[in-house]
Amino acid sequence: MIEELFQIEKDAYKDSIIHRLDARVKIVLCFAAIIALVAVPYSTMIYTVGVLFFIFVAALWLCTNLPVKNFVQRIIAIVPLWGIIILFQIFLKNKYYTEYHVIYSLPLGISVYAESVEFAFILFVKFIVCISFIILLSSTTKMQDLLDGGRRMGLPAEFALALGMMIRYLFVFGYMYRKIKQTLETRCFDPFDRRLSYRYRLRQLGYTIGTMFIRSYEQGERVFVSMLCRGYGKHMHLFLKKKDLTGTEWGFLATSLAFIIATPMCVWITQFSLF
Repeated sequence: MIEELFQIEKDAYKDSIIHRLDARVKIVLCFAAIIALVAVPYSTMIYTVGVLFFIFVAALWLCTNLPVKNFVQRIIAIVPLWGIIILFQIFLKNKYYTEYHVIYSLPLGISVYAESVEFAFILFVKFIVCISFIILLSSTTKMQDLLDGGRRMGLPAEFALALGMMIRYLFVFGYMYRKIKQTLETRCFDPFDRRLSYRYRLRQLGYTIGTMFIRSYEQGERVFVSMLCRGYGKHMHLFLKKKDLTGTEWGFLATSLAFIIATPMCVWITQFSLF
């Protein structure tokens, strides 16, 4: 996971048409796509909307000159975290259906419903497409640019300062983790080696986690004292220069928003006219 974090930031430093877009454009595009997908009713029309949105984000990804393999790997890495929640929906009844048909019965009175399977698949489509836009945003925009874009869009300075600290020392924490991991590997320690006793492995991992927390605390204390010595106070905020969007960025943003808004509406009107 730590290595993937470094790889995402490395990808963000590459150059392409999408990389050069202002962070505000990509943030608005990402949020608009997610809001549009969430607003789509829980019906089969999400399949058409989801496919069109996925084609759109796939076309944008191809313009980034990044490997498709990276995109697929990041989706696969995220799916298990939420896939279990979506999977459990097939056993539950929800408010979007009035009638339920059992397609398979399990012990202890647990049943799989056809309508619940359809609902779970609709959630899965929404989840995959939303995650795809987030992956596109994070893989083509530097973290500092995301923070600056949020500031220019009205993010409070206090939040920006806190997020900036988190972003800066997230990578310091990652480097610290990598160093400790390499130290353990040079000593031939493997937490999954069954030849070692479980108690010993657990104790060593506990020492490792404790060391990381202590180092993080000491690093934070040193940095805070250094900031105070340089005149830092609660009313001090970083200066952010005003930056206007170019005509190309306005055009891209307007076209993308028109597509995001028009696609669900056209699909809904088409299905309504058929019925």
